[in-house]
Amino acid sequence: MRWLAECSAEALGEALRAVAPDLSGGPVTVPVPDPAVKGDPLWWSSSAVVCERFIVKFAWSRPAALRLAHEIGVLTALAREPRVPFLPGVVASSTEPVLLITRRVPGASLFEIISSIDPSRAGQQLACFLAALHDPSARQRAEAVAGEFGGAQLLPATTGALRERFVRWARPDQHRVIGRWCDWCDAVLASPGPAVLVHGDLHGNNQVWDHGELRLVVDLETAGAAEPEYDLRHFPGPDMGPGVELLTAVMRHYQQITGRHLSTDRVMAWHLRTTLGDALWRSETGIPLPDHRTPPERVEDLAARFTMLGIDPEAPRPGLIRRGYADTAAPVSLSADAAGDVPLPASRDVRTS
Repeated sequence: MRWLAECSAEALGEALRAVAPDLSGGPVTVPVPDPAVKGDPLWWSSSAVVCERFIVKFAWSRPAALRLAHEIGVLTALAREPRVPFLPGVVASSTEPVLLITRRVPGASLFEIISSIDPSRAGQQLACFLAALHDPSARQRAEAVAGEFGGAQLLPATTGALRERFVRWARPDQHRVIGRWCDWCDAVLASPGPAVLVHGDLHGNNQVWDHGELRLVVDLETAGAAEPEYDLRHFPGPDMGPGVELLTAVMRHYQQITGRHLSTDRVMAWHLRTTLGDALWRSETGIPLPDHRTPPERVEDLAARFTMLGIDPEAPRPGLIRRGYADTAAPVSLSADAAGDVPLPASRDVRTS
C-alpha cells in the first residue's frame, strides 16, 4: 500500500495518472490542510473535485491511508446486493496509491438546510439508511472484505476525561451537574448493546441533501462495530435544529422499519460524551466551537435537550455511586432495562405526524 508523498496538486495529479488516466488532465484544486490536524498523521487526508463531476479522496500518511483503504473495502462490500442506499457511487479505487474516486452529487449539508426540512420525512429517509446499514448481513459483507471490526473507530471522550478536564471550562455551578451526568452516562452504558455495522461519524456534514431529499451519506472511514444508538449520537445536537424532532423521528421510523427499539437514554449518553468531548478538544486546542458557543452554553443546551426528551440524568439511581458526592449506595449490576433499553414512555416520544 502506498500513499501520496504530500498534500499537493502535483502529488494528486501523479496519483490520478496512475489510477484514472482519463481524469488526470482536468483541473484539480487541493484544499489547504486544516492547521488543527497538522500534528496528527491520522487526519492527513482530504478530498478534491476533479473535472467538476467527481470527488477524489486521498491520503499522505500511513494512518490516514489505512482509514481510506478501510473505507474503500466497506463501500465495495456494501455496493453488492442487497445494497445499502445513499452511498457514493465508486468510479475507481486503488491501494497503489490509495485513492478513492466517486461521483459528485449536488446538494447541501444537513447543517445548512436543517431549518427547512420536514423532520418526519427526513427521519424516515435516515432511518431507511440506518436500517440497511445496521442489518446483520451488511456487517458480514463488510468484514468479509475489510476484515473483522474490533469496535467503534472514533470513540468520543471518556467520562473520566470530562470529569477531570472539561470542568475547567465550565462554570463552577455546573461542576456538580457534570459529575452527576457522567455518573448517569456510565450507568447507562455499563451493559454493552448489540454490535452492528455503524457509520461512526454521521453528523450533518457527512450527509448531502437536495430539496428535502437525502442524496448521499459520505465518509465511511470510521465505519466499525458498535450499538445502533452510537450512530445517532450527533442527532440531539444544536446543529440538528432547536428541538429534538429529527432525532425522535429517526427513532420512530427506525422501529417501524426494523421492529427494533432504540434507547433514548443510550443515544443521549453517547451524545453527552460526544458534544462535551468536542467542546473540550476545541477549547484545549484554541479552536472555536462550530456554533460559536462557549462550553458553559454547551452544558446549558445539553440540559435543555435532556428535558425535551423527558430524561433526568440527575435523578438518584438505586445502587449508583456518585463519584465525589454524597450518594454512596453499593454498586449493583445493571440490567438492560436499568440502562434504558425499555420502550419509550409517552413523554419521550413525538406524536406521528
